[in-house]
Formats: sequence, C-alpha cells, structure tokens
Amino acid sequence: MKLTVYHDGQYWIGVVEEQDQGKLKAARYIFGTEPKDEEILQFIREEMGELVSRLSQEVAIKWSETKKANPKRLARQAACELRRKGVSSYAQEALKLEYEKRKLEKQAYTKQQKESTKARIRELKEKKAKEKHRGH
Repeated sequence: MKLTVYHDGQYWIGVVEEQDQGKLKAARYIFGTEPKDEEILQFIREEMGELVSRLSQEVAIKWSETKKANPKRLARQAACELRRKGVSSYAQEALKLEYEKRKLEKQAYTKQQKESTKARIRELKEKKAKEKHRGH
C-alpha cells in the first residue's frame, strides 16, 4: 500500500494505492488544509483500511522486467521519484473508474427516486379524481 499526499492548488489530497496480484486499486481522500503528521497517522490507522476495502474498480498493471541496475542509476531514479509530485497514471485510471461507478450508482438511485415521486403524485391525482366523481 502506498499513500501519496500532495497539494493540488486548493486542497491537500491523499491518494492511497494498493497493488495486489497485478491489479491496482486507488482511492482519493481530501484532507483540506495542510495535514499535520498526527492527522496523517490517524488517517492511516483508522480510515485508510476502510477506504481501500470499499474499492471495487481495479486496473491491470504491467510489470517491467528489471535487470541488475547501476547503483548510481538507482540513486538518480530514487531522487527523481522523490521529486515527482502527483500520482501514477495507473492510480489516476483506477480513481476515474471508481468515480464513474459511483456516478452511475447515483444516477440510478436518483432515477428511482424521481419515478417513485411521480408514481406517488399520480396515485394522489387518481384518488382525488375518484373522490370528486363519487357523489354523482
């Protein structure tokens, strides 16, 4: 599991990435103001596990074959990784899939609510019309 905390210009955001058997799941958590170390530790202890367990969308990742590398090259790559801000493209893709899934669920729920409201209004109108004609 990997947690990346970065500032997107407005909020501080944490992205949790979990790799399992060639699949990557990612979740986004908005901290708001700059989080202190205690807040990040509390998030890791209490909320991160629950956040990752709710994820269902996965992205297949390709493993590149790594050869024995020059130690200087490894040091440069490590320094580059530390300087790099943001999230991997696989994590972005996983976040996008999770967002789309939630969007579709919300649309289905909203549609169901509208239909039930229309049905209730229709029943009230029918009832009112029957009451008007009952005495004649």
